[in-house]
Amino acid sequence: MYFLRLPTRSVLLSALVLSAQAHSGQNINEETFVAPPSTQTWLEKYGQQTDLGYTGPLSFAHLPYARCLEDAEPTFDIAILGMPFDTTVSYRPGARFGPAGIRTGARRLSHQYGYSLSWGFDPYKLGSKVIDCGDIPLNGYDNAVAIDQMEVAYSTLLARPVAKTGDGGFDATSAFAKDGRAHPRILTLGGDHTVVLPILRALNKVYGPIAVIHFDSHFDTGNPGNRSLSAQSRITHGSYFHIANEEGLIRNNSIHGGIRQKFNGAPTIENDEAVGFKIVSADDIDDIGIKEVVRRIRGRIGDAPVYFSLDIDVVDPGMAPATGTPEVGGWTVREVRRIIRGLSGLNFVGADVVEVAPAYDHADITNIAAADIAQDFMAMMLAAAPPKSRDERKPWKDEL
Repeated sequence: MYFLRLPTRSVLLSALVLSAQAHSGQNINEETFVAPPSTQTWLEKYGQQTDLGYTGPLSFAHLPYARCLEDAEPTFDIAILGMPFDTTVSYRPGARFGPAGIRTGARRLSHQYGYSLSWGFDPYKLGSKVIDCGDIPLNGYDNAVAIDQMEVAYSTLLARPVAKTGDGGFDATSAFAKDGRAHPRILTLGGDHTVVLPILRALNKVYGPIAVIHFDSHFDTGNPGNRSLSAQSRITHGSYFHIANEEGLIRNNSIHGGIRQKFNGAPTIENDEAVGFKIVSADDIDDIGIKEVVRRIRGRIGDAPVYFSLDIDVVDPGMAPATGTPEVGGWTVREVRRIIRGLSGLNFVGADVVEVAPAYDHADITNIAAADIAQDFMAMMLAAAPPKSRDERKPWKDEL
């Protein structure tokens, strides 16, 4: 009878060491090679490197960053401006982190590689200067102060000279400005939707009353009446358009898109129309299609100076859950972006993406959707007309 003799513990340990050396690439018969320390600096050895999608300062699409409110030197055609404000919400707070969340969603974007098949051009290569002006350091304890800070900040940037006029610049709508000169456009990252009130107040100083394209699941034209405890408490993210109408800031040819909230019936519709809005509901897109939605919005706005405000809850919460007051049955991100492309060429004086509350997000899907929509707004403000379909365009090589 023969017995199998098992290896001793020392033999096993030796085998493990040899195996580890083999897997690490070491030659077990030679001394381990150690590379000598490099005498080159980073720039000498690797040169100047572009930030990766997940490295570098947190600016939108890795754009140049400036503290524009404190530094009067930077000029721009489009400024990214964060408004971290969320103390007038009616349900879930958290949109004060929206600007940072949207910038996080934009980290995989790059101002050096902005070409898309949808637009057929790169918005960053049309000759206009785009920079990220950071966030307004808003007072978090007094809404009246914070709203005034937003108005003053917006007015400050709006008064800057544009970086470029003519082709690629913003002198096409200077006729609408009271001073007759071109003004930069500001792309605002919210913040709850009340931030639009100080924005409209600032825009009114330059353009007078303007039309509004408002994408949202809610009307936001609620009449606060006289039942509020104070004048300031009348201003909420559900009443700011009513306040704006009282102050004569908006035209009566404004329009909603994506509405689907529950409400009390005829009184709400009548009040909404009195404020100056018509409605394209969320369900209308199924009945009339995207092209008709675009046609109705363009027909309603005409050639008026127009501001585009987009609440991220216009998108179905299955695709954008991170928002304060989600409503089921919304539009898809693709539908929203397709409509935005169809509205290019209108006389936009500014735009925003608001109500992003990252604490309720999953895998950054809302941040990413909001960032792509914000970049589409840039292209929309720069494009002279809606892009043609890919079938109608010249061969792609002629576009680049």
